[in-house]
Amino acid sequence: MNSSKRVEDFSLDALRSGDRAEFALLVDAYYEMIYRLAIKMVNNPQDAEDILQETFIKAYRHLKNFDGRSSLSTWLYRIATNEALMFLRRQKPDTVSVDESLDTGEGEVEPLQIIDWSSLPEEELMSAEAQVYLDKAVGKLSPSLRVVFVLRDIQGLATRETAEVLDISETAVKTRLSRARLQLREELTSYYGERLRA
Repeated sequence: MNSSKRVEDFSLDALRSGDRAEFALLVDAYYEMIYRLAIKMVNNPQDAEDILQETFIKAYRHLKNFDGRSSLSTWLYRIATNEALMFLRRQKPDTVSVDESLDTGEGEVEPLQIIDWSSLPEEELMSAEAQVYLDKAVGKLSPSLRVVFVLRDIQGLATRETAEVLDISETAVKTRLSRARLQLREELTSYYGERLRA
């Protein structure tokens, strides 16, 4: 967070009453985490900025209705996640919704052979090129898998918090995260496999 103000230091009464100075502090404290979520979801700085702006506009309009049952950060994540998912649906209306079942009903799919790339040097694993490839791989995940991966593995939310943000069960979070990680591992196998062979 950019602000030294701790989450529990925000005055909910001031926020609910529309205090612009208090809201500016809230934006300062949370804009970085919301932008990071948005950029990982849509992979475009301008679109991420739009999601960031829309998140705080909606938060400001609806703060008077914030009941405090969840934390402010969870509430903001929920708004930002909904904005990102709506953006993705507008881009690709045929994508899987967060609420859809991820089971194909076609039985077990034979898993791709996964290469162990742990022997690669750390600088190879952490290179800028590898990061770009990972971002592209994350972008290939369905929105329902991508959002769970971003919230859990990039933003660092706990399983319970992720379930609360997405309004799904913790079991669903774990299942989707497992599938996202497997798909990413399969996607990255080709990238790192070439480097192991080189």
